[in-house]
Amino acid sequence: MSTTTPSAPPERRARALPWWGFGLANVVIVLVLSVLVWWLLVDPEWSPIGSYPQPFNALLFWSVISVVFVTFNCGWTGPARPAQPGRGLTAVVVTLLMSAAIVSALAFGWGAVDPTFAASRPDGAGFTAGQLIVLFAFFFYVTAAINWMHWPWAGRLEQPWVGLATIGMLVLPTLAVYGVLALPNVATWADRATVLISAPTLIGWFYSVIVSVVVTGLLWDNLPWSLAGSPGRVTAVSFVGNLLFGTVIYYAVGGLARLLMGSANVAALGDGVTQYAAQLGVCWVFWMIAWANVFGNRPTRLGTAANLAIRLVATLALGVVTFLAYYFFAADVVLHEPAAGATMHGNALGFMDLAVLLTLYYVIYLESFGLPRAEPDAAAADEETIAVETGATHV
Repeated sequence: MSTTTPSAPPERRARALPWWGFGLANVVIVLVLSVLVWWLLVDPEWSPIGSYPQPFNALLFWSVISVVFVTFNCGWTGPARPAQPGRGLTAVVVTLLMSAAIVSALAFGWGAVDPTFAASRPDGAGFTAGQLIVLFAFFFYVTAAINWMHWPWAGRLEQPWVGLATIGMLVLPTLAVYGVLALPNVATWADRATVLISAPTLIGWFYSVIVSVVVTGLLWDNLPWSLAGSPGRVTAVSFVGNLLFGTVIYYAVGGLARLLMGSANVAALGDGVTQYAAQLGVCWVFWMIAWANVFGNRPTRLGTAANLAIRLVATLALGVVTFLAYYFFAADVVLHEPAAGATMHGNALGFMDLAVLLTLYYVIYLESFGLPRAEPDAAAADEETIAVETGATHV
């Protein structure tokens, strides 16, 4: 896989930002946009719409997976024309409409057949039941793009047929895992005795499996799975490996989250504390996506082990800082979310996933519109990473 970046003319080089400046500028823009969108559409105290926490969370989760379908699986980031920002905004509208259509179909269509998904359920429980599908879809459809490299369709079909075939192939396993692990926790008709794993633990564990996919697929350039050899073996090894590595991450990150929260919050959360592996995990995922796409996935010029280790430590450290800043300051003072635990506020799977979605919109769809480019070597790394995520790599 290779990409080439033509030399920038002198005037463009003069305007280029250093790699870290380009990355920070993108992050600041995304976080400012996230707060503004939150205040307008979601904020429990300030928003005139008042969609917190539902149906906002359902629309948010399905918007993220819609980006995965359209971009990661099918390789589409907007029409060839018009120029930016029109091109990117078109892609944004497409994925938002997809999300709204799916949420409406589940809550008002299928919800009329199965009240588990009905919009009328108290406290948005019907929307929550539908959004849990995304937890499993995100694993299957992201790993298919960045770990499996579109196996078995790559080289046999062209886009968008590669992506459409992948989407069709993975519908059944996604719904099967959802039906076995998640549905007994939320269905109105389910016997709770059939629950295999509680909802908080399921969210914490399975999100950690998603973290494994992002670590290996983005930060680590699909290592160690790519060492397996043939595409089929890489797929099999990565599938099993991510489940195992994700379980290790669940215990490690869950333990770290408990340490960061303190004993008073752990005690107040009770059995629900197991989902905080996901709460810290989403803060980490935000920085991994940013690191790979706007910080050039630095470092790139050290030995392989050093490159991978520094990327891991740097993004996890930034995730920890974000977790603390969110739960002990921003969720209360800036976002006006209700209390969680003894001294914390909010639910990072809401706001931080909004930041993830807006990162994908601004960086991939809008191509960091309005910002000077990064210095040439960082730009090359950035473009290559985006190409991997969108399935538009050149081999």
